[in-house]
Amino acid sequence: MLTYSVEGAVAWAVLDRPEKLNAMARDFWPELTAVVERAAADPQVRVLAFRGEGRCFSVGGDIASFGELGDAADRRAYVGEALGAYRAVEALAKPTIAAVHGHALGGGCELTLVCDVVVAGPSSVFADTHVNMGIGAGDGGQVIWPFLIGVNKAKYFLMTGDRIKGKEAEELGLVNFYVEDDAELMPKALEIAERLASGAPQAVAASKMAINAYLRSVSSMVMPICLKYEQLTMQTEDHREAVRAFQEKRPPRFTGK
Repeated sequence: MLTYSVEGAVAWAVLDRPEKLNAMARDFWPELTAVVERAAADPQVRVLAFRGEGRCFSVGGDIASFGELGDAADRRAYVGEALGAYRAVEALAKPTIAAVHGHALGGGCELTLVCDVVVAGPSSVFADTHVNMGIGAGDGGQVIWPFLIGVNKAKYFLMTGDRIKGKEAEELGLVNFYVEDDAELMPKALEIAERLASGAPQAVAASKMAINAYLRSVSSMVMPICLKYEQLTMQTEDHREAVRAFQEKRPPRFTGK
């Protein structure tokens, strides 16, 4: 699903499953980890940038494949693979950028927010939609959203799954840069990437890694709770009902079971 190329000092990782709106199947997570490791090992690469092919960045997890997950242990392994991939992005010493058009939902949204810089166009829409699938946002939403927009706003958006358009996302602090036309998105992202790539690599890395250590100190306390609740909610009837409703193209009927 991920294609990888290097242009000058910038590596581009492209979510390339446009026929499925770049939905993240299970094999996406090891692919993501491998891409980060590849960028980390290449001395030519100074910036890793992400974008989506087709109509959007990513609609998040491939809901159609959720039914293929096995028992509780398999579900824990799946969540662990996703978390490991996000942590790989966060731990990369080189700057990361997400250029976002269209939807960035669920896991797609979390991937953008774990990047150092987010550039969004007018078509962009951000949301952590885990709750709409009857599960908690255990892959990092509860960690990063409060840092970016504050505790109460974060709780509201995580509890509702409400969608935030690009301009509002910038005003809230989810997005670093907003362009008025989607045609300006890639030029702006490339401009920022080249600006970061032109800096002293060790100084740039030192500047971001100290802040990310602060994030990880909170993450080490919060993530075990996030994962516990996500794993528990993935075993509920409400989650199974949400998957059925998605497949049947109807609103879910949650019962609290």
